[in-house]
Amino acid sequence: MVLPEADEALSIALDELETARHQMNGWSADAAALAESVFDRGVDTAVARQSIIEAGQVTRLRAEAAAQLDDFDYIVRTRFPYPIALRWREAEAQSSTEDLARAYDAVLKAAEILLGYSALLTLALARDASLQLSSATVLRTKLAAARGGPGLGEWTMILQEIAGAKKRRSLSQDHPLHDLGGLLGSEDVREARQRIGGRRNAEAHLRPVDPVDLPAALMETSDDLRLLANRARFLADWPLVQVTSVAWDTYRRQATLSFRRLMGDHPVVPTSTMTYSSSEVEVGSLYLVDRDHRLYLLRPFLTGQICPICRSWSTFHVDKVDGELVLKSLEHGHHFTHSPDTTALQHAGLL
Repeated sequence: MVLPEADEALSIALDELETARHQMNGWSADAAALAESVFDRGVDTAVARQSIIEAGQVTRLRAEAAAQLDDFDYIVRTRFPYPIALRWREAEAQSSTEDLARAYDAVLKAAEILLGYSALLTLALARDASLQLSSATVLRTKLAAARGGPGLGEWTMILQEIAGAKKRRSLSQDHPLHDLGGLLGSEDVREARQRIGGRRNAEAHLRPVDPVDLPAALMETSDDLRLLANRARFLADWPLVQVTSVAWDTYRRQATLSFRRLMGDHPVVPTSTMTYSSSEVEVGSLYLVDRDHRLYLLRPFLTGQICPICRSWSTFHVDKVDGELVLKSLEHGHHFTHSPDTTALQHAGLL
């Protein structure tokens, strides 16, 4: 009998599956018992009818919520990191109107942000793993020359480089960079990315799609975006969080973290707590949480704060360095000058 190698990740996955199975079996048993209760003797039929209608509401809501997870649009809107989920919602909303030009633009931007967010994660994770990326050197050169910020070309270059197996051979089997390395790993995804890149460049160089061709272009680009997002499903398992407080217990050798889980298309979320085995966690910074609940610092590649332009909480990346830092939002494209302190960028290899 061939058995998978036992490790902590496999044990956690099996425990989660077993917990889910028990929970769903319990819900099924509740529904069956509720349906049978209508035939209990001595119960007034009118009372039984009203009881089933009221008590069955939770069961119906459970079924409806579970069915929504078969809708990929719902998964992206509610389970993907905030910058991607918000852009996806905008693309969906625009595509439901008759303004095809705005819908087409929203779909292209959503694709760019999906790749941009993934590339920024790659840079942060590569630095944590002490991996040297030549694409990061290219990005550093562009930032230092103040020629304009990174775009689809730079994001693609980073993801293509990490796709090489040699870059990741020193990493553990469960390291998140393996998933990111597979994002552009298939031929159909690479072709979709190339089509999106070509269309994005055409728009940037004032070669818009003819209105007659817009319906077909919108449909093709939406399909390409869906293909990319489907390949990036692993992002739904990696919460983007902002740490709000850290309390370290010396005797237990663990920290209690308060954090905001920034998943889904809205930044207003409740504060949650978790325990962590290290006190080296920055309050206010963004982290990626992998499947093993390990935290990866995303600063200075990705930061979060209130946007001074729209007053909405947003995520930002460095757009250029020209005397001062210029930060740009993934959600809205708003940009503004920031503190001239470049120490963090120098340590991260961006300067």
